[in-house]
Amino acid sequence: MATLKATRDGYGEALVELGKRNQNVVVLDADLSESTRTGMFAKVFPERFFNAGIAEQNMVNMAVGLALSGKTVFASSFAIFAAGRCWEQLRNSLGAMRANVKIVGSHGGLTVGADGMSHQCVEDIALMRAIPNFTVIVPCDWLEAKKAVFAAAELKGPVYIRTSRPKTEQVTDEGGRFTIGKAARMREGTDLAIIACGIMLAHALQAARRLAVEGIEAVVLNMHTIKPLDDQAVFSAARKCGALVTAEEHSVIGGLGSAVADAVVRHCPVPVEMVGIHDKFGQSGEPDELLRKYALTVEDICKAAKRALSRKENPKSLPDPCPSGRRGQAGKITNPK
Repeated sequence: MATLKATRDGYGEALVELGKRNQNVVVLDADLSESTRTGMFAKVFPERFFNAGIAEQNMVNMAVGLALSGKTVFASSFAIFAAGRCWEQLRNSLGAMRANVKIVGSHGGLTVGADGMSHQCVEDIALMRAIPNFTVIVPCDWLEAKKAVFAAAELKGPVYIRTSRPKTEQVTDEGGRFTIGKAARMREGTDLAIIACGIMLAHALQAARRLAVEGIEAVVLNMHTIKPLDDQAVFSAARKCGALVTAEEHSVIGGLGSAVADAVVRHCPVPVEMVGIHDKFGQSGEPDELLRKYALTVEDICKAAKRALSRKENPKSLPDPCPSGRRGQAGKITNPK
């Protein structure tokens, strides 16, 4: 049975290992250390942990000051606060100064679940992509989250890492390389390519196996780094397969799908179908219920793959502007409160 573990747990474990290797690492949090998992670091290295309280903007400015003093800084809160509430500080103090701060936004996406719309950040990737000098990483499982933390610590400058709350399937292995800015090819194929990030990578791999039963062979790319995007991997997949599907637990506006489409349209136009959240807020519900309601399931990726194939085979056809599954009118969501 596959290991189930949250990416936030990989982050917490990596911080402890990193703290043992490097005395220069300091960690900040905004009063959510048990949830973000920075509490694991705080217990081992209390002298290098700082709780800024419920004052995220101040936390970012503290982090910049520590970085400009020579420290390697990790600062964490929920993604809605880390990327949303602090955007001005991230832009004007951190990005503009190229400070060596790693912002880790926990509880990204819809799978925060019962906490509801106010805590479900589905715009953080778009917000962070827009700030110059930032690198943006979305690990697919807990093991990749650990590798992302180690790689970010080696990279001088601002980095945003998104982690998730629920336990999800491990799809990478210890021996797999993690290089910032380089996609990992998880499966070979010739008919189309599925490009996914975060928890949607596991769904993409399941979808590819299901499509193979129907005689459709799909490449699957793990695009863990959204910025800088691995353009060459995207171009190679587009030229080889002639059709792409993107899958992300984020708005399709400004996220992975937008980044892939931007690259493809300029250099090798092919049909691109996007599985993501189509200009909607989230709502309270169980994570699996929400993934079904917002059309982020294995079945939805398979449907998108067939739309992409249809457009590839009939290049003059226009896609349905609102295919089934994008309207979000599926079953009633139970409020677990």
